[in-house]
Amino acid sequence: MHVTYRLALAGTAFAATPVAAQTVDLTVTIPRVAVAEYHKPYVGIWLEGPDKKTRTLSVWYDVDNAKGEGEKWLVDVRQWWRASGRSLTLPADGVSGATRGPGPQKLSLTPRQLGGLAPGQYTLLVEAAREVGGREVVRVPFAWPPRPGQTASAAGKTELGTVTASFRR
Repeated sequence: MHVTYRLALAGTAFAATPVAAQTVDLTVTIPRVAVAEYHKPYVGIWLEGPDKKTRTLSVWYDVDNAKGEGEKWLVDVRQWWRASGRSLTLPADGVSGATRGPGPQKLSLTPRQLGGLAPGQYTLLVEAAREVGGREVVRVPFAWPPRPGQTASAAGKTELGTVTASFRR
């Protein structure tokens, strides 16, 4: 089954300053974990601005679980939940999506979806939590506006592999 996700930014509004249009291509690698009982991780992806305000970019969880049961486990994605998750009304249109299996998972954020970021230092955060598994957060710092072709990345050790943000016009 092929599913297309459109990302929108929800939560706290960031200061909008006109900057040359940029698209951010994200690759979040979910490692294959050799365990007897494997569950796809719940994942929160959010942005933290220079003023420490946050906004959720995407959240992957069991959106099809009966009676919204999948939402109750989102608190296990602890840092995302505390930073911006608990303020979302779920499912959030354009933000909520199904869990994803092992391998590189790709997302693109268009200038419209980014909504205009003020120049400054930002951090992209990706947190994964897996039932009968662990939890991990990867932080990818970057400066805005980026140079076209610039990339920023960081790697996890257990629940997340490499997270890469590539910037293009």
